Amino acid sequence: MLQEGEQFPELSFLTEDGKTISTEDLKGRTTVLYFYPKDATPGCTKEACAFRDRMQDYERAGVRVYGVSLDPPESHRRFREKNGLNFPLLTDEDGKAARSLGILSERGTAKRVTFVLDPEGRVSKVYPEVSPETHADEILQSL
Repeated sequence: MLQEGEQFPELSFLTEDGKTISTEDLKGRTTVLYFYPKDATPGCTKEACAFRDRMQDYERAGVRVYGVSLDPPESHRRFREKNGLNFPLLTDEDGKAARSLGILSERGTAKRVTFVLDPEGRVSKVYPEVSPETHADEILQSL
């Protein structure tokens, strides 16, 4: 798994509207990339809603948040709409990012791991074990 202090690798993701966003696009601001197993499952919904509920605090801190899973863009769109999510969800449909980061599970989903990237694209913090209910607060406290 990628470690703190390492440069985040060059990867690209699809947004729910089919555009591509690369890790190069994430530079310039602190960014939270939280990987999760599957849209619309109980733990993933709790985690996403916790980020949603704290998004104003993240914005005040100048921090961007992206959720990432292997679900397709259409699944992300439905998940966002159903839960009123106010941050983008990115697709790693082929699992390339999860594999390269060492977080692809044996079930073929992303493990629940969060990477906080500094404005230069280095990993400033890794959260390898996450509680969906309290993770959004935990990150804010450490920032």
